[in-house]
Amino acid sequence: MEHPILNRIQQESFTPFGWFAPTDLGSTKFIILIGNAGPAMFRRFCREGGGIMDDWTRRVVNSLAQDLGATAAFPFDAPYLPFQQWARAAGNIYQSPLGLNIHKVYGLWHAYRAALLFPTAVGLPRPIASLHPCESCRTKPCLSACPVSAFNGRKYEVDACIGHLHSRNNCTESGCLARLACPVGVPFRYEKPQMQFHMNALKAAHELRPDRR
Repeated sequence: MEHPILNRIQQESFTPFGWFAPTDLGSTKFIILIGNAGPAMFRRFCREGGGIMDDWTRRVVNSLAQDLGATAAFPFDAPYLPFQQWARAAGNIYQSPLGLNIHKVYGLWHAYRAALLFPTAVGLPRPIASLHPCESCRTKPCLSACPVSAFNGRKYEVDACIGHLHSRNNCTESGCLARLACPVGVPFRYEKPQMQFHMNALKAAHELRPDRR
């Protein structure tokens, strides 16, 4: 969809996932959710030196928000905002059997990085509702691809996943096999360095848990 605000977001290597007009956020009259889909944002992050992705995101999106007359909000800043609820309100997002959000176009290869909060309504039509992409997937290959059966459609076995990442023949190099098995959004799969970055970040985050120290 062509729109000056959406075009500006894409110029910064972010993807606009959806938008909605909240009814309970005081002076905020419109929200656009943005993040990475495919490799574009990560490529820019690497070109600009990498480092801590949350810090980089905060710097880039705050500047973008200022240009657009909006305020930026982030899913990684406390107090934590209801990004999952916002995602469902914005449309085209569903819960996959893995527990991860799946997008009708980008599949599992996307992540919310920020929200742009506008003080006035933005002239964007509500996204057209779509069918849940997993409902027509009969075989659910994502549930059988994990080598340690970390997913069963009801629960994510975190310790099994992390234990495998610390083993010799793990998914750090190739990326999550369960995620790779999903047939939705294949053109937007992350490139190998991006997969490795996120798998290593997952390991690091787990090691920093209080019960692991």
